[in-house]
This record gives sequence, C-alpha cells and structure tokens, in this order.
Amino acid sequence: METNTSGAAMNSSMCQDSFHLEAYLSLMKGLRELDLRGTSVPCQLVLSGDQAFPLLMNGQGHVLTAASLYGRGRIVVVAHESYLVTLPALVENAVTWLRGDQHNSSSVGVHTSVSAVADNLRNSGFQVKAANAFSDDLGVGVYVTDAYSVDADASKLVAFLKAGGGVLIGGQAWYWASVNPNKNILSQFPGNKVAGVAGIYFSSHYGKVENLPVYPQIPSSWRAINAGKDFVEDLEFLLNGTSQFDIQGDSLASEVLVHGPLAFPIGATDEGQAFLAGSYYGRGRVIAVTHEAFLQIGSLAPFWNKAIQWLAQGRNGVVGFGSGLAIINGLELQCETTDFRRDLNVFVCTAYSDQQKEEIQDFVAEGGGLLIGGHAWYWAANHSDQNPMTDFPGNKILNKMGLSVLKETVPAALYNARVPSQAMSTNFHFRHLLKRFVGHVIEGEGLTNQEEQQLKKLGKESAYYLNLKAYDSYSYTEVLSFLTETLKSGMPKVSEEKPVKSPEDHLLLQVATEVYRVSKDPDALLPYLIKDYTAMPAVYNQRIQINAKTTDKEEWISTGLYLAPGMKTYMIMPTSTVNGRWMVQIGCQTDHLKHDELKRAPSVCERFPVTSEVMQVWNLWGGLIYLVAPADSNVEGQEVIVQKSVSAPYYKHGVTTLDDWALLRSAPSPWAELEFDNAILTVPSRIVSDLDYPDEVAVLWNSIMKGVADLAAIPEKLPRKERFVADVQISAGWLHSGYPIMMHSSIASELVKPNDARTKGLWGETHELGHNQQKTPWEFRPHTTEATCNLWSVYVNEEMLGVNRARAHPSMTSQSRERCVDEYIKAGRNLNNWNVWTALETYLQLQEKFGWNAFKQVFSAYQSMSNVPTDNPGKMNLYTKTFSQNVGMNLTAFFKAWGWPIEKDTEQKLSHLPPWSDHPMAKYA
Repeated sequence: METNTSGAAMNSSMCQDSFHLEAYLSLMKGLRELDLRGTSVPCQLVLSGDQAFPLLMNGQGHVLTAASLYGRGRIVVVAHESYLVTLPALVENAVTWLRGDQHNSSSVGVHTSVSAVADNLRNSGFQVKAANAFSDDLGVGVYVTDAYSVDADASKLVAFLKAGGGVLIGGQAWYWASVNPNKNILSQFPGNKVAGVAGIYFSSHYGKVENLPVYPQIPSSWRAINAGKDFVEDLEFLLNGTSQFDIQGDSLASEVLVHGPLAFPIGATDEGQAFLAGSYYGRGRVIAVTHEAFLQIGSLAPFWNKAIQWLAQGRNGVVGFGSGLAIINGLELQCETTDFRRDLNVFVCTAYSDQQKEEIQDFVAEGGGLLIGGHAWYWAANHSDQNPMTDFPGNKILNKMGLSVLKETVPAALYNARVPSQAMSTNFHFRHLLKRFVGHVIEGEGLTNQEEQQLKKLGKESAYYLNLKAYDSYSYTEVLSFLTETLKSGMPKVSEEKPVKSPEDHLLLQVATEVYRVSKDPDALLPYLIKDYTAMPAVYNQRIQINAKTTDKEEWISTGLYLAPGMKTYMIMPTSTVNGRWMVQIGCQTDHLKHDELKRAPSVCERFPVTSEVMQVWNLWGGLIYLVAPADSNVEGQEVIVQKSVSAPYYKHGVTTLDDWALLRSAPSPWAELEFDNAILTVPSRIVSDLDYPDEVAVLWNSIMKGVADLAAIPEKLPRKERFVADVQISAGWLHSGYPIMMHSSIASELVKPNDARTKGLWGETHELGHNQQKTPWEFRPHTTEATCNLWSVYVNEEMLGVNRARAHPSMTSQSRERCVDEYIKAGRNLNNWNVWTALETYLQLQEKFGWNAFKQVFSAYQSMSNVPTDNPGKMNLYTKTFSQNVGMNLTAFFKAWGWPIEKDTEQKLSHLPPWSDHPMAKYA
C-alpha cells in the first residue's frame, strides 16, 4: 500500500488467499481508517511465517499490525502496546476473531500491565479476567498482554496458542534494543518468544505513523519486501575462525535458494550461488548445507562447532545425529546417534526423508536447532516428472523456513568465507534485490551497476521461487502479485530481429514464463505478455494413435498438432498412461538459454505429468504437442484425444501420401515435422512450405541413419529415432548433440535439400549424430570428445552421401592433416595437445590402413565388454589391445608414436602378432 493512491491500485490487483482475505475482513470489520498519529512510536513488524499477514501498513511498507496462525490457534500483534487501548474497535474485532470456533469460551484474559484494555472490553460486553501472569487455570479462550510481560510465560502461551487459544499482544522493541545492545532481538525480546512461533517478530526499527485508510483487501507494498535482518552478528559468530570453505572433491553440492526474510547465505561462490545457509524460524534456527559429506570435511570442523553453538542458542543439551550420519568430531556439546525426538537441543539429519516434517518444523519453531544436509540434483535427475521445489523431501521441511535446495549444482572448489559486514551488499539477498527491481519497474527507481549485474541471478531465483506454488502462503502470493505487476508494466518483445540485451529484459522474459505458469488468472495476464498475436484456425477433437516401445530412455511421440501461445486444451489420455511417468510436452525447444543476447525467451518448453485421464495443458509461448513415453514402456494402439489445437505440417514416411502433404504443408503452425525411419526433423514451417517431395528427403535421411547404425555396429532400426530441432537460438555452439540435436534455424534448409547434401555434404549434422554414438569405454575425455564423433562425419559423408572427406570439411584436406601432425610432433607428442583434428588423425590413419570394418568390429567388441577401466591410460591400453586383436596386427608401436601411454604388459600380450612397422608415424621416429 503506497500512500493512499498507488497503494490502493496495487491492492486491487492482489491475488490473495481466500482464508487470509476472510480473516482480514473479519479483523477490519466496520473500520474506515485508523489514526496512529500521536506520541506513541511503534516498531516495524517483520513477517516471515507462511500464515502471517499484515493488517495495517504505512506508505513506507512498515507493517504496524499483523495476524497469523500457529497450530490450531490465532494471534494478532500490534506494534505498540498503547494501540491496545487507543484502537478499541480493532481490539474488539481481534478478540472476536481470536476466539475462532471457541463459542463456549467467552472469557478473555488480560494481563494487568494493560488493565485499560480490560475496562474497554468489559464495557463492550466481554467477560474479562485480569491476571498477573498467564496460566492454564485462567480458563480463557483469548489472552491479551503487552510484549514485555511474557518472558516467564512464553512457553505456556505458545502451548496455549498451539492448542487453539487466541493471543493479542502489543509492544515495540526499539527501546528494549537500546538498553540491551548485545542481545539478539529476534531470539531474546520477550514478545518474540511468543509471536515468533507464528512468524511475526517485533524489530528495533521505528515505524512511521500515519492516518491509515482501511482497504477492502490486505494492505500490500513492494516496499515491504525486505530481508528482516542484516545478519552481520550471526555471520561474525559463525565465521569466526573460518576463512575458507574447501568443498573440493567428488561430493557435488546443490545450490540453495535463500528466499525467506529471516534466511541468509553463509557459504557462497563469487557469483552468489549459496551452498550453505541459515535461517531463523519461530524461536529456533536452521542451517542447511547442500551435501551431507561436507559435515565430515576436517577443515570445516571449526565451522561446524560454531554452527552447532549458534543453533543451540547457549543451551546445554543433546545434539542428535540421525541415522547414516557420523557424529562430527570436536563438538563441544553432548552428542549421540538417535532418531528425531523432541527433547533434543539440536537435530542433525540428511535432506532425503520427510517422514517427520511437521514434528521437525514444530521442534524448530518452538526453539530447537536443525542442521540438515543433502543435495537435490541427483534426486531431480531421477524424478523428472516431479517438482524439486515442492517434492524433494528436504524442501518439504525447509521451504517454510525460507530455504530451498535446488537442482542447480555448485562447482567443487575452494571458496573464501564471506566478509560479514559486506555479506548483504555483495551477493544480494533475494528479497532485497526483488524489492529494488520491483521498485525500479513500478516506480522508476534507479538501479546501481552492481544491482543490474545481479538481475540475471534474480531472474533465476524468482523462477525457482515461483515454483514453490505456495498459494496458501501470504508471502508467496504477495511476491507473485508484484512480479505480475512488473510484467504488466513493460514486457519486452523478443525476436531474431529484435534481440533482448539488457539484464532487466532478461529477467522479465525469464520470469514471464514462470508467472504465467503459476498465475491464478493466466488468461488476464496473457495480453500483456504476448502482444500483436494473430489468432490461428483451430481444429477440434483430434484423435492420435500412440505406439511406444521404449528401452532405457524416454521418447517423444509427435502428434502433428500445435498449441498457439496461451491456448489451453484438454487431452483425454489412455488409462494405461495415467500415473505411469508419461508426460505431455508443449514445445520442441528444450534448450535453456543463458546468453547475454536473447532471441527468444530463455525457457519455452512446458511438461505436464499425466496424472488423470482428462488433463489441461498450455504454454505461454506455444509449441508442438508431444507425448513423452517413459523408459521401459510398452503401449500399442492406444488413443489420445486433443480437444482443441492447430494443425502443423507433419509428414510421416510410409504413412503420409504426397497428396496428403500437398495440403498439410500449408498448415498454420509455425513449426513443421518430417518423420522418417530413424530420424525426425523439426524446423520452422517456412522451411517446408515449398517442399514438393518429402519422400526424397526421406530417402536421404534413411540412408544417413543407416550409415550411423552401420558404423556403430548396431541394428539398423535404432532404439529411439534421433531428433533434430532447428531454433532461432540454442544453448551452445552452432549445433549440439543430445535428444534432440539442436541447430540454428538459419541453416535448417540444408536438412531438406538432398542434392546439396550429396554435393556439399552434411558435416555438422553427422558430427552431432556421432556425438550421440560415443561410448565411455572407448572415449578418452577430454581428448577425443570432439574427435571420434567425426568418424561418423567422415563415414556418412563418404559412404552414404558420396562426398569425399577432403570436400566435406576443410580440415580434412591432405595439407591440413599433414600440418596437424607436424605441429603435434614438434610440440613433443604431448597428449595435452592430442585433441580434435589431431586426435581424429590417429583414427583416420587406422581407417586408411584397415578400413571401416575394423572400426565396426572394434565397436562391436566393446558392446560385450565388462569391467572396463575408468582411467584414460587403462582405457587406451585396452583400445590398443582390442584394435590389434581385431586386425591381427601389433599396433603398439603406432600408438606409442602418437604418445599413448602403452604399458609393458600390453606390449607383451600383443608380441605374438606381426608388428605394424610401416605405419604413417614411423617417419617421425
């Protein structure tokens, strides 16, 4: 809520949870305005709990009154005790709301420190009991107190609240902080020992008083998106004695998203990727480390000792280590291995189980400490049909605490510890930078250069945060609403002709996808995101036959249908696919872009798990419709019905006739697909608009793919058809391998020109197909990564397309090849220089002597091998033996001439074979 005008406008657009809005309306019933101007100086309240929401907020975004839930109870907090007397109508509403369903418990307990409240309530017909302290014997449903008189009663009040009681508490913490400069306000201010469990905290910051109008919806302001603390004192304590975090080694950490107002990064990369973070939660504290193995790194022992002390908050008690975790050496508190239990001081566990999530959350909220370790990247790789933000077990515990473990990984390295005094300014807190960005877009506030440089990071973090989909959290819906407002204020257009370069536009493009995905009203948002859109003619109730027999990999099944941007459709799925890891995918462009200049949005592909027979799907950016068959599935003759879609130019060899194609090639979809025996080409529709004879293209690609299988020594029918997708921009290179193989749309036309392919060759495409055939046992990374894939380029171009290697690529001319060898020899035959064309030359010399059949035999031999070495020297000696045995000749001298580390044992085992003495490298001996 801004002062009276812009705040109201922002308010009207809020998408608020119905429970919170209903509670707010009840609490503010009959109130038009509340005048807080006077001699009382309130403090600002910090809201961090999922259920906490503001009642009164001034124009600076300071929360002066708030409400929340804890357990079965309710709480209302006002930021100065005098308001309990000067705002009698609000207090009456609060007491009524706090009673909730306790209609039989009309008594209200009032602490004697606020006796004037008792008089007001009696005059309004409430039955009041005065008390010098809270006790269960009072027998009241609501208890009213100031924030200073609850120190001794805090635990009893929390239990009362949790069991269903109502608490109204008022006070300010700025004076307490001034006379207790060395104490932690969040943990030690008396009022926070009660209100904190519900996610409302008194702070030491003054709140500006105004005559505040009461709005018809919960007040909101982008200025309220704050980190609730600077965390300098916490970091000074935690990092005392720790100058570096050595996370080098085989344990690959995840990144942790630090999103709560009371959460903060502890260990992070120079780019701001956190792998260690802490948070206040209720009366307790939590630290998350994104690999459990880091708990046992010897050099980090001093840090873990400090961490446990910080979590314990000065209490003596047992530190419990969950199953599978060794007790950390050198801790100064009593430790034992145990399952979780409530009487622990601190509990240490991994992030791979959520069996007791509610108990652990309550344990921390009521004062316990939690140290939790684990990564999410491996889990995400094995649960591709689930949302790591909400489904990863550790996040089911941590999300409420303001931390979430991501599938993103952090490079294993040695990182300097953060400087506490600079920690919040060098790698911005998510909420701090979000506030600055929203203010920049909505109010035109300027950003510093450092803030602009952090916007890409904010875009990524916002996308992850939105995937929490925590619609019952006021804080989440507030952030969603503000991001929605920023998109409405200025969404950039992006295209090949108008690329996006600014960090701000990068962020908006990235966030648009996620906001649209999680929006409660995406149709209303669509016109702001997709402008100048021309409607396409739709087709209805299209029936798609699906047949899928997959091996160990998933497979896309083309439908020949397209969804326009923002178009929604229902799909009726076969019963056999429901809850069987099947997915519906909208879009062929699966590359996620991280370039400085964008020609499309960073992420434009959507997936929906098939969890019911009738499901609705959509994509902000539009896209071809695919069914994604999971690994090891077998479905035959099943039918899918797509209620509404757009026809796409789709040719399937052996099914689509030339007459059919004459009509289909002008279908309105901007994407077209040509499906052949072992390859599928996905290209912009303009590429095929004048393609008269797709059957000739089919002959070309069937031949190419036959060559790929021939050289790999595998059956001609591939387990899964290779896919090519030609996009305006891809994640890396001019083309790159994978499923699908991605390439730039500017060269897409060469895919459908058989005559050109047979005269100029197709080096890049066959290079990527070769990448997809590379196998670890006979690959010597990094040397051969960009070399052995070119065996397929040479083979397919020469054997299937009739294009000589020297014509297929300029590096294959005899002059280039000789120069490559000469330079390698002059540099001392150093394997560090044996890569790309140099490494390829080794294989070409073998091929020119022994022919392609030798390679086919070698590749075939590897398919039945087991216990293959994992190190390059071991694998190179195995390759030497395998190739020598298959060609009946001792090749050790040849490979040694190339600088391979051939062992004496290998030479001895091959000594019975005739040596290859006149090999091409002999002249360099």
